[in-house]
Amino acid sequence: MQVTPGEGALMTDTSAPADQVFLRRHNLAMVLRDLRDHGPRSRARIAADTGLNKATVSSLVAELAELGLVRDGDVERGGGVGRPGQTVEIDGRVCGLGAEVNVDYVAVLVLDLRGEEVRYVRTPLDVPRLGVEKTLDELAVAIAAAADDAAATGHDIAGITVGIPGMVETAPGVLRHAPNIGWREVRIADELVARLPGPVTAIRVENDANLSALAESAMGASAGTADLVYVTGETGVGGGVISDGVLLRGTEGYGGEIGHMPIGDPAHRCGCGKLGCWEASVGLAALLREVADKDDPVTDPSVDLEVRLAEIRRRAALGDGRTLRGIEAVGTALGLGVAILVNLFNPRVIVLGGYFAALGEFFLPAMETELDKRVVAPARGGCRIELSALGFTAACRGGAHVALEAVFTDPASVAVATVPTPLPGGMA
Repeated sequence: MQVTPGEGALMTDTSAPADQVFLRRHNLAMVLRDLRDHGPRSRARIAADTGLNKATVSSLVAELAELGLVRDGDVERGGGVGRPGQTVEIDGRVCGLGAEVNVDYVAVLVLDLRGEEVRYVRTPLDVPRLGVEKTLDELAVAIAAAADDAAATGHDIAGITVGIPGMVETAPGVLRHAPNIGWREVRIADELVARLPGPVTAIRVENDANLSALAESAMGASAGTADLVYVTGETGVGGGVISDGVLLRGTEGYGGEIGHMPIGDPAHRCGCGKLGCWEASVGLAALLREVADKDDPVTDPSVDLEVRLAEIRRRAALGDGRTLRGIEAVGTALGLGVAILVNLFNPRVIVLGGYFAALGEFFLPAMETELDKRVVAPARGGCRIELSALGFTAACRGGAHVALEAVFTDPASVAVATVPTPLPGGMA
């Protein structure tokens, strides 16, 4: 279509302000990410890093400071010629909140923009028995309490991400199916907004294993690894795949349901209702079935999982025959499934999380023996196995990380997003 000079001028006039706003936000994000990636810098060094001129950097830093995202740091003493520069560093006032619902607990973790933990609380709950309404009531109370504590220490929550052990449509925040907790078609984000008092920050919902994979990629022992597969073992078995630095979700966002690969013992029924899922052979129920009788305290779901795993570790360390045989059986089955993942994705690292990490030193011999038998590529295709150091906080950390990434992508968003969420009853 031909455009007349008048029409062209009109389009330029109306689009220019929008372009300038976009460019400003882009530059704010570039400066903030530079400080995240390289640590405290002088304005001159930020200008050199980003290619922006010094006057622009000074203006951007001033705006970021007004938003509470950066502050003055120490004087830079690099031994160079000239006056030492005042450094700029990320301020920890703005935080992300990650929450998790699992079979036997809900948890909340607050992480500040500097990556430092502000608060972590895990509350034991029998989620399948409580059901959707009561569990979300408990989760809302935990989120509100964490936000209240954060506000009391001068922190603001910029976003909330909730991890759920099931198939999640991320954009609308809807859980389609979580077999191990018995939930179907739950609008998690909407339900929490309805329960939280006052203005509520953006709530995202994601599969818990995906969040754990993002946490490992961002802050775990293998942080920065472009090709990573996270495998978590709790009541369910889930996976998150990072390929070339990007989380693989699949067409509808349901990717990573590795626990339902049909490679398990067909005699055992999975929580999804099918026989022979991998989860039925390597999930927590499979381990407990192998190492303990039904009346053994380690099978009692009312006892904190980490306490039960510590007892299993103690027995294994003492050389208890049944415990060691059970761990070996699960480790062999674990190796079979992990070999499929290595053959399929050729990752640089497989990270074992959940109870796989807690008992990792006992699982690894049998698992790696099976892995070496099954992986086609020589030397496992360059893949190594690591045990997660994030423990059972991985999903919450990943959730907080996702919330903070929104700030690093658009720092100006905190001007409207950071709203302290008070506890019910009007507590500030």
